[in-house]
Amino acid sequence: MTASTMQAHTTAVPAAPEPRARTSWRHWLAQRPSVFTLALIVLVSLVVGAINPSFFQLPVLFDIVRACTVLGLFALGVLIVLAAGGIDVSFAAIAALTMYSITKLVLNHFPEAPIALLLVAGATSGALLGVLNGLLVHWLKAPSLIVTIGTQYLYRGILLTFVGTVFFMNVPLPLDAFGKLALWRFDTPQGLHAVLPATVLVLAGAAVLTWWLLNRTLIGRAVYAIGGSLAIAERLGYNLRTVHVFVFAYAGFLSGLAGIVHVSSTRLANPFDLVGNELDVIAAVILGGARITGGSGTVGGTLLGVVLVTLINNVLILAGVPSTWQKVIIGAFILVAGACFAMRKQA
Repeated sequence: MTASTMQAHTTAVPAAPEPRARTSWRHWLAQRPSVFTLALIVLVSLVVGAINPSFFQLPVLFDIVRACTVLGLFALGVLIVLAAGGIDVSFAAIAALTMYSITKLVLNHFPEAPIALLLVAGATSGALLGVLNGLLVHWLKAPSLIVTIGTQYLYRGILLTFVGTVFFMNVPLPLDAFGKLALWRFDTPQGLHAVLPATVLVLAGAAVLTWWLLNRTLIGRAVYAIGGSLAIAERLGYNLRTVHVFVFAYAGFLSGLAGIVHVSSTRLANPFDLVGNELDVIAAVILGGARITGGSGTVGGTLLGVVLVTLINNVLILAGVPSTWQKVIIGAFILVAGACFAMRKQA
């Protein structure tokens, strides 16, 4: 074979082109799921505001903030459990048991106890009940959903059987005063009374603490690692029992705070309150971008999910939407969000 023939047969094959960077809007949205939630909030607000312009008033905004407080505390606790690959449905029962027991104890024996002490007592009691959840999940090696369904009934049964079922209309003065405390209050020209409650500070503090734990501590890395892949997390040396106990204790901690805040806001201790909010809270966390399988979720996205669910549950009535349609709309949003967030796996 001549040199010219060899050259003809060995012509260089063009190199394969480099894969083009994925810059489509689908990829961009898949990496920022909270943007979708924010878009839904804007859409709902514009629709309600167009139908009823009174929606765009400060008193309505303050009412939304007040309604978000307890739901937001629950959602932050559920977020950290979901991020670790678990799920908790006992948080409302923990809050009910904690708030009613502490209110009854304080009313009968320590009526002048300061509000700071009551918040600490509620958080501590809730954390202890959460520790029990975490230990049971670890010892039984059972799905956390099954375990927390069991403890939910356990805590509710203890409350209704041994603590009491009588409503307390006259809550202790410190709780009453905390519920009335306002960061800002004024009267609008239309005669509406607008109050920004001080209880929102509890949610703000919990949000900052949760963000710091998840993003700036080793336990936060362990939470995401275990939620992402349990087998890999074990090989990396993470202590599963420690993480299980921590996430459920933290969820209980926030549930206890939520119970005290709820009593202060409503100025009523009702043992039948709060139970039934579980699906709304889980929906808010999922709409905020957290995967039910674990390993993901952000504080900002979770709070946006809380705002969206609160808008649907409390504000659509201004647009003339019947309350019976609220769950339908939340369900539709979850289905749409699930389809959009599924793109993250492809991305």
